[in-house]
Amino acid sequence: MHKKIFLLSIFIIFKVAIHAQGQVIGSIIDSFVKKEQFSGVVLVADKGSVVFNKAYGYRNFAETIPLKHTDIFELASVSKQFTAMAIMILQERGKLDIDDSVNQYLTIAYTGITIRHLLNHTSGLPDYQAIMDTYWDKNKVAGNSDILAYLNLYKPPKLFSPGEQYNYSNTGYVLLASIAEKVSGTDFIEFCRKEIFQKLGMKDTDIRSLEEKARIKNFALGHIYVPERNQFIRADSFPSSNYTIWLGNRKGPGRISSTAEDLLKWDQALYTQKLVKLASLEAAFTPAELNNGTLSNYGFGWEIKTDSLGNKYVLHNGDNPGYKTQIVRFLHNKKTLIVLCNNAITGFPKLIAKLEDALNN
Repeated sequence: MHKKIFLLSIFIIFKVAIHAQGQVIGSIIDSFVKKEQFSGVVLVADKGSVVFNKAYGYRNFAETIPLKHTDIFELASVSKQFTAMAIMILQERGKLDIDDSVNQYLTIAYTGITIRHLLNHTSGLPDYQAIMDTYWDKNKVAGNSDILAYLNLYKPPKLFSPGEQYNYSNTGYVLLASIAEKVSGTDFIEFCRKEIFQKLGMKDTDIRSLEEKARIKNFALGHIYVPERNQFIRADSFPSSNYTIWLGNRKGPGRISSTAEDLLKWDQALYTQKLVKLASLEAAFTPAELNNGTLSNYGFGWEIKTDSLGNKYVLHNGDNPGYKTQIVRFLHNKKTLIVLCNNAITGFPKLIAKLEDALNN
């Protein structure tokens, strides 16, 4: 009897704490809804149990269609952690080694770069988008093979020697997806579907074409605020978004779309060995060591930080026209923060910082 009362007391205390935390999170978000008209979904979990999961704003501002917490968002660069996972899966299967030279798998105009350099953003590779923007025929849709061909054709110089410094590189993640295709003999999209999304039951997650996204009723459209009109306008109305069309077949650095609840499935799988061994995951959450012995703040598809008490947590953001996204994983207490925003508010970094502080306390 005493044991039952004790367990019931613990349960009640836990529920009260969760309720209080949910109220704090809700008040933080409400302030940003009021100030900047935040539109999106926020999910917070504690050891996999959902503490907070709420949608704000509109799926489509022009038609005032309310968002739902089950709506699908463009993840942008949050996609990179899935590309890194594909490489780790292939390493465990003996298809590659992350310390292999990239030249073993791809013909590129640069030497001395390893797969690890690509994962860590320490390759020194130039930005592919600048080259494609200058020379590519925008009437055609480019994919990875086109990007590689143009890098080889125009040979823009490396930014620095491999391993010398950290510099965020979308080019590196294009190469990673191409390497994954080469060694697996499978299209990168199909590989991710079969080996990651389907294995984890991420039924709303995929690498979709623009046409496929347009057919999904609960796809949250990206929006940009136009002060002159005092309105949020669809991001794809602006010329600055056109690169998402003529670079629409690229794979690796972005293009995954998903829901907050699917991302929680992903988060929870990373505490298990469903995809790779725990040793591989630990390597993913370990900062890169640069040539001079200093550490960067990036592992394999994850930014790495420590809180004021020295606890490590890992995160990644995404930024596409009209979208801002973030996943934060507090490894010491297994709390998770997922924020998917479809109106790219300027205060997004402040919102994330306030939510991180609330979850760290």
